[in-house]
Amino acid sequence: MLSNTTSDTTKTTPSSKTPIANPAIDTATLLIKCRDQAGIVQAVSEFIHRYGGNIITLDQYSTAHEGGQYFMRLEFALSGLSEIIDNFEASFGHTVAKRHNMTWRLHDNAIQTKVGILVSKFDHALLDLLWRHQRGLLDCEITSVVSNHEDLRQAVENFGITFHYVPVTKDNKAEAEAQIHELMAGNDLLVLARYMQILSSDFVKRWPMQIINIHHSFLPAFVGADPYRQAYDKGVKLIGATAHYVTAELDQGPIIEQDVHRVTHRQGVTELRAIGRDIERNVLARAVNWHVQNRVIVAGNKTVVFN
Repeated sequence: MLSNTTSDTTKTTPSSKTPIANPAIDTATLLIKCRDQAGIVQAVSEFIHRYGGNIITLDQYSTAHEGGQYFMRLEFALSGLSEIIDNFEASFGHTVAKRHNMTWRLHDNAIQTKVGILVSKFDHALLDLLWRHQRGLLDCEITSVVSNHEDLRQAVENFGITFHYVPVTKDNKAEAEAQIHELMAGNDLLVLARYMQILSSDFVKRWPMQIINIHHSFLPAFVGADPYRQAYDKGVKLIGATAHYVTAELDQGPIIEQDVHRVTHRQGVTELRAIGRDIERNVLARAVNWHVQNRVIVAGNKTVVFN
């Protein structure tokens, strides 16, 4: 999520991150949100040029021809960036960002995003993420997995990932969440890979737009529990899955990615669930990948995804 501060550096990530070994080139990603106005691209480009940087990619979007909300994702290369990034951020914040009233964030691409995963008993979304990560298809560091069941310990540890068991009951929910928060401290993102517990609003507030959930329905339809049963009872012809940021309101956070699959009256709840699991793992993987690649900008209860 972009920071709401424009007067100083807006980098709001944990202090402990893992540098990527020997990056081939110093690059960074700049995400910007502000009121659309003339001169934004020129101002940003000139600032980067003054530091000797070279723009690699630039994507932009405006909600209206005039007076709308403007979004930009820009990648640039700059030799020795890591040595001057603090100065770069401070200068950009006090000049370009302040002048255009921007909400913005700069990410040094030599720093990998740290990701923690929460899961219960269903393994399809979790194992898909771990496999992609092992194959180098997710540009992040998966630090650990927390589960309220022991079932998936061996599967997780087979990938060389730390597994933590944190049981949750109606009587220990606050204590369990405090333990999860402590175990996950230092991560930049939490992924709920079919974690079948509702997180409290207090927990969510500690991770603003830093928790991605996979919901097994095409939201806003069939919120809450057992959506495939709800879909079957409704006689739908399409089932889907939704990856979204977690907010205090259940299943109502900004949507990052969705997909659907056509079904017929011949398919029962068990078949719908089997089809849905394939959709879930692919949708979640895309959403996580776009987040760690800094391709998502949150705008109210919506997202702009430069994918």
